[in-house]
Amino acid sequence: MYRPTTLKRLHEVLLASSWSDGFSSSILLSDLREACPCAHCTGEEIMGQTVFIGMKTFQPGMNELVALNPVGNYGVQASWKDGHDTGIYTWDMLRTLFELKKLRAETLEEIEKQVQDLR
Repeated sequence: MYRPTTLKRLHEVLLASSWSDGFSSSILLSDLREACPCAHCTGEEIMGQTVFIGMKTFQPGMNELVALNPVGNYGVQASWKDGHDTGIYTWDMLRTLFELKKLRAETLEEIEKQVQDLR
């Protein structure tokens, strides 16, 4: 199992990672939030049926990461500006997400330019 050696928010919209095997990538924070594994976001299995506790809603601050807090030796718990903080991302889940949603260099450059233009 690979583990991240760094997880760092680059901007308001990006999270970068480096891993113990040398892999590195950056993803959009909105992709991290969309992949939230908590029961509210993904549903909960009850008697063999997936039941959704609530409906996903769009709220101000929902993609603004406040903190990533370690959980044991197996993952991190994300806290978001809208108050959502129940999702625990395991290292395996994060690695898969960083592989699937890896941003290309051109995209990162464009985001960097847009962020600079806003400042």
